[in-house]
Amino acid sequence: MPDTTSTLYRFTFFAMAAENEVQVHSQDPALAERAANAAIAEVKRIEAKYSRYLDDSVVSRINAQAGGAPVKVDDETLALLAFADACHRQSEGLFDATSGVLRRAWNFKEPRVPAQAELDAILPLVGWEKVEISNAHVRHARPGMQLDFGGFGKEYAVDRAALVMSDQGVESALVNLAGDLAILGSQPGAAPWRVGIKHPRRDDKLLATLPVDSGAIATSGDYERFIEVDGVRHCHILDPRTGRSARGLQAVTVQATACTMAGSITTIAMLKGREGLAWLDEMGAKYLAVADDGTVIDRF
Repeated sequence: MPDTTSTLYRFTFFAMAAENEVQVHSQDPALAERAANAAIAEVKRIEAKYSRYLDDSVVSRINAQAGGAPVKVDDETLALLAFADACHRQSEGLFDATSGVLRRAWNFKEPRVPAQAELDAILPLVGWEKVEISNAHVRHARPGMQLDFGGFGKEYAVDRAALVMSDQGVESALVNLAGDLAILGSQPGAAPWRVGIKHPRRDDKLLATLPVDSGAIATSGDYERFIEVDGVRHCHILDPRTGRSARGLQAVTVQATACTMAGSITTIAMLKGREGLAWLDEMGAKYLAVADDGTVIDRF
């Protein structure tokens, strides 16, 4: 347990297209800075390695060879691909790391819904079963296919950053990457961290403030990137079967032992819509959800 005389140090940084923060309780400012810098470096390493926006990332190299030669990958990448496979099976195909290609039809910077013909032209490029993984090599079966680690890459970075700080000897810290969190230990005096959960429809209001002393929290919602056309909201969480936006829930927040787990659960629940609530209950998940009619379901 951290000493009650510890000071809280805050370190902000930009990565993964967002402002992020690391908070560290420590009696030693040098330790706090060293641990935070190591955590930030780890986040940036993961971004450089897996961002779809960087031509020399692992993901971009695999995508560039779609339909062609397989690409050799390391153990870390194989582990993430195994995680994507597990999420695909757990979600009965709803969580699909190849669905990012649908961004070719959707542009959430302009209020335009793609025509069905546009989606029909892209949907054949979606399908986790078309990703071939063998002997530490990865290959897309069809030209034009894309891997996208956006469904779990940021959450993986959260977990890795927390682990790096723990390895540095930090006992009380919080990693916040654009609202996805990992927490190491309680605050001084055994006080929990207080985590504010954004209201999906009101910027001036929190949906809840949760006391957390360990684990991770992730949120998915229809308010992060969206357009409204003719009074209908279309969000960036896209169903790989139809190419269209998830329906039924405004937001889902989940607490789990790891952020990768919490994040995948929230995404799957959003894609399942109202049926996602029963799925969360069956799993015994700790969650806070808002239905499309504004009803709040609190299972914390």
